[in-house]
Amino acid sequence: MRREPAWLTVLTATGLGLWLVVAIFPFLWMILISFRSPVDAFSVPPELFAPFTLENFRRIWLVDGFWHYGISTLVVTFFTVLISLGIGCLAGYALSRYGGMLGFWLLLGALVFRAMPHVVLLTAYKPAFFELGLWSRYETLIIVYVAINQPFTIWMLRSFFVNIPRELDEAALGNYLGQSRHMDKLMLGIAGAVSITLPLIVLVLLFQKYLVSGLTQGAVKG
Repeated sequence: MRREPAWLTVLTATGLGLWLVVAIFPFLWMILISFRSPVDAFSVPPELFAPFTLENFRRIWLVDGFWHYGISTLVVTFFTVLISLGIGCLAGYALSRYGGMLGFWLLLGALVFRAMPHVVLLTAYKPAFFELGLWSRYETLIIVYVAINQPFTIWMLRSFFVNIPRELDEAALGNYLGQSRHMDKLMLGIAGAVSITLPLIVLVLLFQKYLVSGLTQGAVKG
């Protein structure tokens, strides 16, 4: 394999370093001025060594009640992720094991739905939510976020399940369901399916970056 010239490596590293400084400077400056008083934050020229203060955070969290919005965000995020993963695991697994054209068209439809502008969905949802009295509620945000993110979730999880050999899941459920028709064995099989699914959900949450890699690989293979 041919090695790149040293000057090209230095030039590339210098360019990336300059780009990184320019990209993160606004965020660093925002963090810096958040710990300062308004007079010091917007002084001209800037005061680099102005005293720090926590007054801005005290006012927004305690006086203005910003903690309420933080809790609302956590609630909506938790249930959105829970529902999206629940539906996405079932749909992604089914599509990964189904080789017909119907699965292809369903994936294509999900991709088209994901590419639609979000304002189109909101325009359709708004009258219905007003009629049902669900406007400005947690349930409204959760439904909208699930609808927007579900196609991408299905694509990601489908690519994740594609990389799991079929023999693995067939050997684990078949051990219980293939030996007996008694009701107790059936319930044990259901419990086994749940036991397999729940750890997968946890793994999805912990190893999201590997799912992104699986998404690109699955797109090439599929």
